[in-house]
Amino acid sequence: MRRLLTAFVLGAVLTGPVVLVPAYAADRITGKPFATRSEVYAPHAIAATSHPLATQIALDVMKRGGSAVDAAIAANAALGLMEPTGNGIGGDLFAIVWDPKTKKLHGYNGSGRSPKSLTLAEFQRRGLSDVPAHGPLPVTVPGTVDAWFALHERFGRRPMAENLAPTIRYAREGHPVHETIAYYWNASVPRLGKWPGFLEQFTVDGKRAPRVGEMWKNPHLANTLQKLADGGRDAFYKGDIARTIDAYFKANDGFLAYEDMAAHKGNWVEPVSTNYRGYDVWELPPNGQGIAALQILNLLEPYDLKKYGFGSVEHVHLFTEAKKIAFADRAASYADPDFYKTPVERLVSKAYARERGKLMSMDRAAKAVEPGVIPELNDGDTIYLTTADADGMMVSLIQSNYRGMGSGMAPPGLGFIFQDRGEQFVLKEGHPNSFAPNKRPFHTIIPAFVTKGGKPWLSYGVMGGAMQPQGHAQIVLNLIDFGMNLQEAGDAPRIQHDGSTDPAGQVTAMADSGEVDLESGFPYETVRGLMRKGHSVRFADGPYGGYQAIMVNPNGGYVGASESRKDGHAAGY
Repeated sequence: MRRLLTAFVLGAVLTGPVVLVPAYAADRITGKPFATRSEVYAPHAIAATSHPLATQIALDVMKRGGSAVDAAIAANAALGLMEPTGNGIGGDLFAIVWDPKTKKLHGYNGSGRSPKSLTLAEFQRRGLSDVPAHGPLPVTVPGTVDAWFALHERFGRRPMAENLAPTIRYAREGHPVHETIAYYWNASVPRLGKWPGFLEQFTVDGKRAPRVGEMWKNPHLANTLQKLADGGRDAFYKGDIARTIDAYFKANDGFLAYEDMAAHKGNWVEPVSTNYRGYDVWELPPNGQGIAALQILNLLEPYDLKKYGFGSVEHVHLFTEAKKIAFADRAASYADPDFYKTPVERLVSKAYARERGKLMSMDRAAKAVEPGVIPELNDGDTIYLTTADADGMMVSLIQSNYRGMGSGMAPPGLGFIFQDRGEQFVLKEGHPNSFAPNKRPFHTIIPAFVTKGGKPWLSYGVMGGAMQPQGHAQIVLNLIDFGMNLQEAGDAPRIQHDGSTDPAGQVTAMADSGEVDLESGFPYETVRGLMRKGHSVRFADGPYGGYQAIMVNPNGGYVGASESRKDGHAAGY
């Protein structure tokens, strides 16, 4: 007998008839009914990534004596080749590392800055009210390569050449493209094909995306990675690669220059945390959005979610209301700390949560708490991975080109696409996230970590634009309040609230309580109850992010889980 899950496809304002769409899932004899598979247990080391080959590369590195950081770098390099729909060396990187020697968490902000020669006045001269999504204008300095070498210098055990070697080999010999990646790749080609270098380097015969199972090679990327293996980070930021980048943007109405590349350097940062029911949840401070997850958890802690139950009206309603409040602060004050000092300590404090929590009602959905000015773009594609080695080191790493395959700008012969992260700047004078030369934009990608009693408990992340802090908070609720195991916590149907402001922060014609996207699996009683509280509920196709996680097994070793909505898996030895 098959189990029936009912999905509700609802109009934006729920004035039309409700259409019931059946979806089927296999019956399992253990675990929650929505779980897709069991957790993965391993006694020594484990990796969870969004591509099976990348997971195997990470395990091979650790089997040969590499640290969890070596494994994370190797896997990330592989994902840049195998999943270019979400990441690559043209993008940025953030990481949190648990070091068993110092018994501390270490954070790295590997985000790049805007070109020094590009100004707010130039956007205004061109008559633009928003930074374009593609092309040369949203391009910022890619920080990933610098982050790799900074992480490796502090925590690596194997030569970088060995960490990059598996990807170089796959780039030359080819690998079969997986299903979800093929889908997003195909969707990107029509959007990005007009930008110079894209069709030549990221399509088959200059025309189409590779199909599912088709072998894909990228010899240009292999050559670029070999230069990094031989010459280190400066081969990317100060050598021939940087000179090729400079010439490419000069020839294509761009502003990124050799000087911008040569000046780049990421920085080590102190993670920040809040305690949620005895667990310390850690995020990185702005320019990322991680502290929004901490704010959501602080706002929810006074409520007995366990009593209400997963998927109840109260659960979804309270989560949505907390998100609205946290994202109002996110819109107003998350920015590059070199330009604006976000009041992080106050924002993540319990006292501030008590003050802001007065805005939450059990009975009604709030109207827009305060219009934001940072775009809530949920189609930013990213990869998240996590690794843990036999010595106890754990890595939470996220890396992205931002929107899909990035800007579309692909310098000739280099085999990668530049990110379009600059789209997250605001073209409004005086705002903390307003565009300025040599400035880091507001960032959506965030790694997360949880400790308990000063010891590592969980390394995890949920990628996907504005979904990320919402996903981070939901995983914590699923594990701590609703008693799910690590795989169930990721497989559980997700909530995604989309705000009611446009990219310029103005109230839209439908400005009310925003819209609540619910995945298949929430009962209609919950949908109906939310409607009666004033929520607009809808079904959305795909904005729910991608999850990977590793938990410390109290009996020894690790537990792993992987996102069922993606192509990857967790594995260990």
